[in-house]
Amino acid sequence: MCGNDAPRVALFATCVVNALRPRAAEAACALLRRAGCVVEVPEQGCCGQPAFNAGHEAEARMMARALLRALKPYDAVVSPSASCAGMVRNHLPSLFAAGTADRAAAEALAARTFELCAFLRHNDVTPLAKTWRGGPVLWHDSCASLREVAGAAEAALALLQRVPGLEVILPDEETRQTCCGFGGLFSAKVPEVSAALAKRKLGAMLRTAPDASPQVPLIITGVDMGCLTHLAATAEAAGVPTRVMHVAEILAGHDI
Repeated sequence: MCGNDAPRVALFATCVVNALRPRAAEAACALLRRAGCVVEVPEQGCCGQPAFNAGHEAEARMMARALLRALKPYDAVVSPSASCAGMVRNHLPSLFAAGTADRAAAEALAARTFELCAFLRHNDVTPLAKTWRGGPVLWHDSCASLREVAGAAEAALALLQRVPGLEVILPDEETRQTCCGFGGLFSAKVPEVSAALAKRKLGAMLRTAPDASPQVPLIITGVDMGCLTHLAATAEAAGVPTRVMHVAEILAGHDI
């Protein structure tokens, strides 16, 4: 999609990235510009996923309408979150009645919304990364990267393979398919279960990884900042010297 036509691309940064990891959005912008896109970050709000998952469809519809207005002018919308991209692609149109103008606009937005790594791989972007000197990186599959946006996890791993000096450690298949317990509202509504799932997931992941030290912490990466933040908090509580980086930061050559 990117190239000589220089499409106008909106970065849909997402609430979590904007609040907790803005440098992941900065990295995404750099990667998209490397793809030849004209990148803008329009004023934007929530995709409505928390309200939608809680059954508050009227509130989710209000947020969706605001998003439709904000993102209407763009040729493509790219998000560094499989979860939010999946909400727009798979669920946003269902908030509006068939045959309405809002439904048509939501379907059009869904068709031109992409998860960042899937978009970059489709456009054959070479990462901006320098030679990686941060030690092994442990991969985390978010549920959304496996199920909401087909190919997001595979695209991210394919791009990471192009980073010089980077060793990516994959957990076993069962661990990869297991939820970390974040689940958006799930972690707020049933925090005890969420914490238990995170401990189980982190423990299974660490069993496949080399020992970390405070001097060389193990890096966990993935495409959804909510999951990464949840795992980072779990590791900190357990005293495990671990850090997280969004995959865009590694691809863009950010330092640890």
